[in-house]
Amino acid sequence: MSMPTQGPGLDSGHAAGAPHTAAQVKGSSIGELMRQVTTDLSTLLRQEVELAKAEIRQEGRKAGKAAGLFGGAGFGGYMVALFLSLALWAGLANVMDAGWAALVVAVLWAAIAAVLYSMARKNAQRVRGLRQTNESVQRIPDALKPHPEGVTR
Repeated sequence: MSMPTQGPGLDSGHAAGAPHTAAQVKGSSIGELMRQVTTDLSTLLRQEVELAKAEIRQEGRKAGKAAGLFGGAGFGGYMVALFLSLALWAGLANVMDAGWAALVVAVLWAAIAAVLYSMARKNAQRVRGLRQTNESVQRIPDALKPHPEGVTR
């Protein structure tokens, strides 16, 4: 049972980019089908770009808030570390020369910095990107492959 074609769409019940039945596709000209594929691809690409923009905005807001909080916590932690370092230096200066005490504190901070750098590098490698966009873009080629059984809608 074939549906009649009308105007620029395949029938009045389907807008451009809407799914079609096998009978509708079989009754269409190559030109109509190519126009439909072009329209569908254009719509798909626009939607993917919009999805990517939305993900970037969402992740950017989260990252910005986290960065601000980490900045405040970092400054507080810096002040604590500074005064604890000064206290350790003063305490070690009672047991050894002040210069050596300062060197011991500096070496201790170098070791802490190396461990923190290593941890930060591992975490930076785990940052997720545009997961939803990547997943949907990977599915696009399957939609473009010919299906020998034809359209089954």
